[in-house]
Amino acid sequence: MIARTPARHVLLIVALVLALTLIPAAFAAKGGGGSKPGGGGSAGLNLVLVTDQNGNGSPNFGDTITYSVSTTATSAPSVKTTCSQNGTAVLWTQASFYAGNPFAYMDYLALESGMWTSGAADCTAVMYYSSGKRTVTLSTLSFHVDA
Repeated sequence: MIARTPARHVLLIVALVLALTLIPAAFAAKGGGGSKPGGGGSAGLNLVLVTDQNGNGSPNFGDTITYSVSTTATSAPSVKTTCSQNGTAVLWTQASFYAGNPFAYMDYLALESGMWTSGAADCTAVMYYSSGKRTVTLSTLSFHVDA
């Protein structure tokens, strides 16, 4: 008897293959390494376009993104993303980037939400890790999402 693969696993595999094919092009796109406010070690946070609906190489409303993360400070960095329109938060998410993460599908972020139904937004991604009771910020990346 052959076991069936759930549809979401197939979608995750397709998204992962797409992301791996688009990473070289994404490094040439907008978004670059963020600053390193603290936490020791080196850290890099870069925006990666997974889907680019209009093909312009920049994040737009409705596109899907993820991040390329690197750090020597921890083996389990997380990234918190907040997007705002006119000072009002319309999207906030959190994703963890480590080998074997069972929730790796959450590393892909659609640039839209129930509160963000159209238009441009300004976003900030913060790469961090937890150390005991404190949160250590490793890198911050701000980017604009066009309408």
